[in-house]
Formats: sequence, C-alpha cells, structure tokens
Amino acid sequence: MSRLNMFNLNKKIFVITGVAGQLGAFYAKAFLEAGALVAGIDVTDSERSKKLEEEFGVAFMFLKANITDRPSVENALSLIQQKFDNPDVLINNAAIDSPPSAPTSENGLFEEYPEASWDKVMDVNVKGSFICCQVFGGQMAKVGKGSIINISSIYGNVSPDQSLYEYRRKNGEVFFKPIAYSVSKAGILNMSRYLAVYWAKAGVRVNTLTIAGVFNNQDSEFLDAYNNRIPIGRMAFPEDYIGALIFLSSDASIYMTGSNLVVDGGWTAI
Repeated sequence: MSRLNMFNLNKKIFVITGVAGQLGAFYAKAFLEAGALVAGIDVTDSERSKKLEEEFGVAFMFLKANITDRPSVENALSLIQQKFDNPDVLINNAAIDSPPSAPTSENGLFEEYPEASWDKVMDVNVKGSFICCQVFGGQMAKVGKGSIINISSIYGNVSPDQSLYEYRRKNGEVFFKPIAYSVSKAGILNMSRYLAVYWAKAGVRVNTLTIAGVFNNQDSEFLDAYNNRIPIGRMAFPEDYIGALIFLSSDASIYMTGSNLVVDGGWTAI
C-alpha cells in the first residue's frame, strides 16, 4: 500500500450521528466527496441533510433514529446493512449542551443546576454514544474490522474557563458554563479507552477526537474573550477537523487505538 493510499476512504461505509447539525453535516459532506458511503443518523431531519441527499444521491442515506433507544439504533443498523453493508466507521458526533442563550436555570449557579438538565445531557452524550458503540461497534467486532471515533471536547480534558462569561456577569446575569457537558465529555474519553482494550483483538479501533469551540455566529463579546484566550487566536471552523477525522477513519491510523487526538488550537496547552 502506498503511503498516500493509506488515507483512501473510497467506498468505506460511515455512520455519523447528529448528521443534521452543523458539524455532522459538514463531516458527512467531506467523506462523501472523498468517495465514501454515508449513513447519517439524527432525531430530526434538516435542510443540511436534505441537501446531502440532493447532492450525493444514493451514496447518502438519512436515518431518523433516537440514539438513546437501542431498538431504534438496531433498526438503523439493519437498514444500513440492507442498503450498503456493515459499517466501517462510526463517528459518535451527536451531543447536546446548554448554549449561552439557554434559560437562566441552565446557566446559573452549580448549586442550582437542574437535575433534569443533567439527566438529558448524560442521556444523549454518554448513553447515546454507549448504545451506538454497542450496536455498530458490536457488529464491527463480529466481522473483524472497524474504526470508532468518539467526539469529545476541550471541556472533557480541562475545566471550562468561566472568565469567558465575565461580560455576562458584569451585565448583572448569574452565568456559568454548566457542569453536565464537561462531565459527559470526560466520560467519552474513558469509554474510548475501555472499548479500545476490549476490542483490540477483534480488529476494532476506538479513539477520541477532542475538539475546541466552533464558530457559529456567537456574540462579539464572547468571541473577543474566546479569541484572546486561545493561542491560535480564533474559534475553529468545521473544516479544521476533517484532516484528523480522515486520519482516524483510514488505514493511516491502523496502529492507533485508545488514543485521544487533540485538535484545539492550543487551548489545552496553556
């Protein structure tokens, strides 16, 4: 195999959760452009996923499924096998967070953080990835090959920098980045390590990709604070993560499992 051919994704079968979102749709398009077949999973369809169907036709399939419900995920696997075959790559991208625009109860004091919000974040971010690993990863192990990429965050490695939100507090708001997202993303790290060891002899590699914040028209005061904090000086764009995903998906990373690949603009280097 030539060195460049190690990165070849042609006809590889990808499963991407959260495909209706900003990052999931961008990842799907990048892999489709590389000649892959992509099954995108989400609880709701979106204009992004519809455009993928229009542009790439039968190479892309959208599947409405709830990743927190095992029968729903098992049904998705069955449909993927019928149309494509067994998946080669699973990207656990789906996740939820409390955005800055969320109600005060979501972004207030830790002591008052709602238990229901904790449960919802853990259900999607941790349980959802767990079930997808069970179903898709289990099938990969049966056939003896596959790569799983679990998406984590800088806030799974380090605590959120609460100073980024000082401008909100100066305006009289009680505002703190909440705890659940950080804990859920920290859990993803060790889920990957566990499964990497568990499936090492079965031909299934499991790695984590840790990413930083992505630009999505955030308010200017937040952007100024964030950009001043990060060494590279800007938030990420979706395309900044494609190279790492191609590497982890392809034979170029054939000897890599249980690792955490950090692509964060230098955030965790400080």
